[in-house]
Amino acid sequence: MIQVDETDLTILNLLYGGFDDASIARRLGLGHRTVQRRVQRLMDSLEAKGRVALGARAQELGLLPPP
Repeated sequence: MIQVDETDLTILNLLYGGFDDASIARRLGLGHRTVQRRVQRLMDSLEAKGRVALGARAQELGLLPPP
């Protein structure tokens, strides 16, 4: 089972909205590197090879709304 917490969902939504890691970090009050690590963990967990694939996979799983 894929574990995604509220912060992960917020990060996914912000990525989907076109924000980069630095912008996400500022919005959430997290470190830039922390956001990078969380995005990488999400890509690993959702078996996505990149950010675009991460968004598509998150939509497939119902974690993001359809386009």
